Amino acid sequence: MRLRQNVHFFLLGMFVGLSLSGLVYWGFNSIWFGNHLTGHLGRTDVASLTPWLAPIVWEGTFDATLIDSIYKQQNITIATTLFALAKYTRFLKDFLESAEEHYFVGFRVHYYLFTDQPEAIPNVKLGQERYLTVKKVPSLNRWQDISMGRMGILEKLIENELANEADYIFCLDIDTKFYGRWGVETLGRLVGVIHPWFFNVPRFIFTYEHRRESQAYIPAGEGDYYYTGAAFGGSLNDVHKLTRTCREQMNIDAANSIEAIWHEESHLNKYLFYNKPSKLLSPEYLWRDISMCVGQVKIIRFSHVAKNNAEVRPNL
Repeated sequence: MRLRQNVHFFLLGMFVGLSLSGLVYWGFNSIWFGNHLTGHLGRTDVASLTPWLAPIVWEGTFDATLIDSIYKQQNITIATTLFALAKYTRFLKDFLESAEEHYFVGFRVHYYLFTDQPEAIPNVKLGQERYLTVKKVPSLNRWQDISMGRMGILEKLIENELANEADYIFCLDIDTKFYGRWGVETLGRLVGVIHPWFFNVPRFIFTYEHRRESQAYIPAGEGDYYYTGAAFGGSLNDVHKLTRTCREQMNIDAANSIEAIWHEESHLNKYLFYNKPSKLLSPEYLWRDISMCVGQVKIIRFSHVAKNNAEVRPNL
């Protein structure tokens, strides 16, 4: 009889403990990403959670002051990788100057810039605990090779240099500019950014790789979001797994004379479909200056700049 009572008390304790843990977890995330009971934060016009309960970060879904104060106690460093080859060096000044105004302001940031023209790097004044390391890489004749080659370079950078130097990493396109806050609300284990052209369209419009011969293949009718290859990030360990997998799959495709429809972006989407991100960033975090604004996008934080691709890309 006493044994049965002890078992009942044990099970009851487990139930209460798990329930309280769940409430604490829910409450913690509610504070960061919108308290839907009080209405102080939150959005009803957009989805703010994925089907697997990862937050989707929009304006109005997080408390910037609170989340900044929490991360300030952790003394973190964010590595940020950039590639500026050939004529893309022209975008460096606007990127760096706008990043110093809006990107992880008040936190330690280390930019790692890969370029074939170190002499073309502009002199941009960086703030306190903001660093720039320039790494020379060979010139390439095809923009597709430049784009796809990033995964292998990022994989090696994380392996060889970043283990004791950073806590998180973001990989960003250089032909971009910041217009608003990009802060610690974006940090997570594995972070994808919803492509601005595909956030409000049906799945059959997504430009996944549908050829079975490619390692980036996603079957028709499957998928959940379409992610941009111009911005992704997360913890060092998770981004290392992502870059290693994408590099390996691109090597297999190359050995079979196959190039995925959207190059490394296709492989990124394949990886994030089968390895769900822990956080998604809305198109606020990667817009396009040539795109028309829509009602759900209340603020443009980061955007591609308008350019003539035929003029800046080497093989167009």
